[in-house]
Amino acid sequence: MLLIKGGTLVDEAGIRAGDVLIEGERIAAVGPEIHASGAGVIDAGGALVIPGGIDVHTHFDLPVGAVRSADDFESGTVAAACGGTTCVLDFAGAGREGPEQALLEWHAKARGRAAVDYGFHLTVTSVPDRPDEAEALFRWLLEQGVASVKLYLAYPERLMVDDATLARALAAAAQTGVLVCVHAEGGKAIDRLTADVLASRRTQPDALPSARPPEVEAEAVRRAAGLAAQAGAPLYVVHLSSAAGLEAVRGAQRAGIRALAETCPQYLFLTSERLSGPPDVSANFVCAPPLRTKADADALWAGLADGTVDVVATDHCPFTTADRARGVLGGDRWSTFAQIPGGLPGVETRLSLLYQGVRQERLSPARWVELSSGAPARLFGLAHRKGRLAEGLDADVVVFDPLARRRLDAGALHMRTDHSPYEGMEVLGWPAVTIARGRLVARGGEPADVEPGWGRFVPRGPR
Repeated sequence: MLLIKGGTLVDEAGIRAGDVLIEGERIAAVGPEIHASGAGVIDAGGALVIPGGIDVHTHFDLPVGAVRSADDFESGTVAAACGGTTCVLDFAGAGREGPEQALLEWHAKARGRAAVDYGFHLTVTSVPDRPDEAEALFRWLLEQGVASVKLYLAYPERLMVDDATLARALAAAAQTGVLVCVHAEGGKAIDRLTADVLASRRTQPDALPSARPPEVEAEAVRRAAGLAAQAGAPLYVVHLSSAAGLEAVRGAQRAGIRALAETCPQYLFLTSERLSGPPDVSANFVCAPPLRTKADADALWAGLADGTVDVVATDHCPFTTADRARGVLGGDRWSTFAQIPGGLPGVETRLSLLYQGVRQERLSPARWVELSSGAPARLFGLAHRKGRLAEGLDADVVVFDPLARRRLDAGALHMRTDHSPYEGMEVLGWPAVTIARGRLVARGGEPADVEPGWGRFVPRGPR
């Protein structure tokens, strides 16, 4: 038994003083002045006790052309634990492989390696034409414990679907309860803009925002939301990056469409200025959608506060400096920004970065927990196991020290990359203890009793 005593509990039940008793892998009791003879005690005085973070957008061990994302399921989940995240949802599938193959491959990647619990979304590039066959596919996914799919409106060469395919997915989702997620950037428009930018001899990373401007995000959100309205299905927009995209989400919500949205810390803390300067440095800030302006970041913070944006995830997809330099074609060095593998690290730093919004009075403590744990659990079929401090749920608990200082330099973190987009930044507030299904996996931001293979696949059902 383990007793977390004297902390301030924060979850959907509110903010209150209390204790948490853990027996085995589950929470046994939550309340004031719990006494348990023989239990080990964690003194949480002065700390916030919260449900373990849930990151619903990671890309571990993902092949991207000639290179691969730097973190696999072992290093990525150890880093997650050090930063207070106790469950991740990764995207199974790297291209146009079938669903069976994708899930088999991703289970093989994760099994015996994950240090915290995990689940999968399925990347979908085709949907049967016949409604009954499409619904059968989605029901088969639910039988596999996969309750969400992702379709791309970008990357025509390998991932993009047309509107008819997205419409079939949304129609099947309306009948089965599977949640459809979309990467909302218009791929054809991006290809045209990229060709124009390269023709003007702008080849360096600072040209990326011109090739993927906010309007291609906003247009794709509007288009996908219109299809969701026709199908009568909810829509989840991943990695929202811009004020224009946010307004498109708001417009859909005002029209009565259940348009859900996530954003990521990079769009809250970093701006497109990072794409200027020496190309070998600015290449490390390439992601899609690209970094935007401070005005976009401020708009997204406001969207988090007012409930327009539901979730903060990471789109964790880091690369080493060497792999960035090689590019997706695998040569000696990339020749244009379009050849740089896109993605940033974030699975370890998300919870603390978002807490800075509490310190800056942009978010309440309750909203911080809702965005990082509560809403992800509810929206993605995990609420029966995770996302709250409640008797009978998995003992995924974080004791968060609001006064702990940590520099976000690559050398101080555990993600398997040799650079940090937040290099030199110091945050105030970091997990003192992370408990994953009853196991103390991190202490003081460092691995503790962490064991690859402790993490289990968590089957999910319809919301």
